[in-house]
Amino acid sequence: MLKRLLLTAAALTVGTTAGFANDLSGMSWDQIVSQAKEEGKVTWYVWHLKDDLRRAIQSFEEEYGIDVVIPEGTDTGNNEKLLAERNRETGDIDVFAASSDAFQTLDASALFSPLTMLPEDDGRVSEFGGLDGGDYIRAYWGNQTGIAYDPAQVDETALPQTPEEIAQYWDAYPNKFGFNYQNGGSGPSFYQNVLRVISGKDFSNGEVTDEKVSALQSGFDFFNEHAENYLITTSNSDSITRISDGELAMAPAWEDHLSGLQKRGQVRKDIKFYIPEMGMNGGGNGVAIPRNAENPAAAAVFINWLTSPETQTAFNRDFGTAPMNEAADDSFALVPAAQRKFRAEWAAQPFQNKVADLFIDNVIFER
Repeated sequence: MLKRLLLTAAALTVGTTAGFANDLSGMSWDQIVSQAKEEGKVTWYVWHLKDDLRRAIQSFEEEYGIDVVIPEGTDTGNNEKLLAERNRETGDIDVFAASSDAFQTLDASALFSPLTMLPEDDGRVSEFGGLDGGDYIRAYWGNQTGIAYDPAQVDETALPQTPEEIAQYWDAYPNKFGFNYQNGGSGPSFYQNVLRVISGKDFSNGEVTDEKVSALQSGFDFFNEHAENYLITTSNSDSITRISDGELAMAPAWEDHLSGLQKRGQVRKDIKFYIPEMGMNGGGNGVAIPRNAENPAAAAVFINWLTSPETQTAFNRDFGTAPMNEAADDSFALVPAAQRKFRAEWAAQPFQNKVADLFIDNVIFER
């Protein structure tokens, strides 16, 4: 027992020592940039669109002479590596990327270095997707769910905005609206917000109570009463592909996903997107520097570039993301800025998972 305690204490000491070794707080930004160029490399553990991001970061590499390495990996694998290496003197991860949901499962102050060394920029975002990243996490990728539609089949002046109007559309145009309940979050965002509006309950409170669960029944009844008039798709991609092929006229989608498919020529470019007034969920991805990063200065310079107005404008143009810097230009987005007021937060856990389980049991299995 004593031996195990001593080993644990030693491991914690290693982690703390690494944190002090990577402290940049006493340096000016010019000194940090100079050290970053000496380090010459930053390893970014990110799980999505890796090939596209490798191309996007070339301008950073050319500007600073710092190589950015993006290893192959998954979100789950990257998370496991972060935790497995947390007590090593030097880890392999210089910049760690994760979704807002994933970051909420991590102890940011224990795992990451404060980002207070970054140049002052009030436009940067640390609160996104229900996460408060404080001094440790900054958002670099904003995403938003909404409804994609075929303007050749849908009157743009009469887009359904509420559950009642959606039901009217289902009745008028049977099986022209579809949504997924798994393999992607756009469909769950849709049915979750319909249930929220119809039940009148606060989904931001993650507590599961008999009263909240009982209130969902009216929403389940809503979906079951109209079951013959809408389709269930297999994934986010399946929904958009069916719109592009003309089978569907409307389906929930992710703004950045749709934009990316259009830019790559994989679906029709005339498909449009909107956020209904009832609200649909938005989220995002953030970055942080592990306390034992091998190249902390290069990591700081990279995060400064990644979250800058210029890079966020480029991401909006090239990927269709919602900019995560208030000074960025979002004129390339699929939706006008005015519609972003309809952005809703995901239901808090564990209530979110309870809603999903009950929707499958009470709606999907009843079809």
